[in-house]
Amino acid sequence: MTLVQLRHLTSLAQTGSFSKSAAALFLTQPALSRSIRALEAELGQPLFDRIGRHSEVTPFGREVVGRARELVLAADDLRDSGRRASDGQEGVLRIGMGSGPGSMLMTPLLMKVARDLPRLRVEIARAGTELLVQALRERSLDALVVDARSMRPAPDLNAQVLHDMRGAFMVRKGHPLARRRAGPSFDDLLRYPIASTPLSDEVGRLLVERYGPQAHPDSCVTLRCEEIPSLVEVTRRSDTVLLAIRAAAPDLIELDLQPLLAATARFGLVTLARRTEPPGLAVVRELMAQLLRDASGPG
Repeated sequence: MTLVQLRHLTSLAQTGSFSKSAAALFLTQPALSRSIRALEAELGQPLFDRIGRHSEVTPFGREVVGRARELVLAADDLRDSGRRASDGQEGVLRIGMGSGPGSMLMTPLLMKVARDLPRLRVEIARAGTELLVQALRERSLDALVVDARSMRPAPDLNAQVLHDMRGAFMVRKGHPLARRRAGPSFDDLLRYPIASTPLSDEVGRLLVERYGPQAHPDSCVTLRCEEIPSLVEVTRRSDTVLLAIRAAAPDLIELDLQPLLAATARFGLVTLARRTEPPGLAVVRELMAQLLRDASGPG
């Protein structure tokens, strides 16, 4: 029994005519007759009574036709779902986001799906890079958007769509450091709480090179969490100094620290190598291109 035979069956039940169904199915009438006879032989029961030129469904045939219609509709729905999934319009996308890209991408991605892709189901996980990579390898996540510099290169990981974003020390408007005419030193920053997400070893080394051992994140950062929006809000409402990607808080004042920080985060889309791409990933790439970019100048 094949899906093609079930389509032949439902067509003939609808028209009651071998000639009409054969024409609608783009078959010869003998080919349609052979298909129906083969189905009847497999089921062991006649499905149609031939009355002159008209074919009428038998009582057993009515039951088979009803179930055949359900199967044909289900198959058509499955085919359409596959097409929508290939277009990124349907399916499940489980994506992990680090603190930086999560602050820039999470809400826009959810809004895009809610407005334009209601049949796509998105699940977003937020955590540190190490935990997200572990979840990717365990197949509980399909893709990651993380700072590629905080991830160890590995042959089973494919990092692509890299976007560099500038980091900065930032404070609220009216902060004592923002009112200074000359750029503050790192010693000046240490008089205030310093907030940051977990930083990569590369950024830690850069801070120490620029400002000395006291600038190591383990020594200077007093407020650390994965959620940049929470750190930004604390900085807006206190004298905290925030170290983060500049674009995450455009309303804060960037400090003209001497020497300049000159550090960037490199955000990449990470998937498992040699794995089929999940639905919806093209939407993530599009949003990364739109949003993971710096403004034209410092604030």
